[in-house]
Amino acid sequence: MSRKMKLKVYFENEQELIPLTYKTKMLIRNAIEETLDYEQYGNVCEVSVSFTDNAGIWELNKKFRGIDRPTDVLSFPLFDYEGESEEPPVDELMGMLGDVVLSLEQAKAQAEEYGHSFEREVAFLTVHSMLHLLGYDHETGEEDEADMRRRQSEIMDRMGLSVG
Repeated sequence: MSRKMKLKVYFENEQELIPLTYKTKMLIRNAIEETLDYEQYGNVCEVSVSFTDNAGIWELNKKFRGIDRPTDVLSFPLFDYEGESEEPPVDELMGMLGDVVLSLEQAKAQAEEYGHSFEREVAFLTVHSMLHLLGYDHETGEEDEADMRRRQSEIMDRMGLSVG
């Protein structure tokens, strides 16, 4: 069975600042597929991707993380990987992995700041967020941060969008 039959991606555009194109949606889908393939995740799954602007992501960042500023991407995994929830590990389930909320406004600004394409930045943020949905967290220590950076870099290389 091909990945396309195992993956459903739902898109919702809640912003009007940056045009959302079919090409951008397919790039995001490809970044999701590459991340799942890299992680050898073979289950049927669904991912929701919402597009917002800096005001929208600022509100979510403050509400859910207690951080009073905009950010580039937020990840809302459906499952707790630390054993603190009653749900079984995601590998035993078939279904929704979680939600990705991406500020296209911030992605555009960061692409300009870092001197690379908007597409490369969107792909990177999607890969980053997908790793969070799969249980990785760069905020839990230097070793975890280095592991996540390595995974991101290798996935981006596989996509032909090398980091750095």
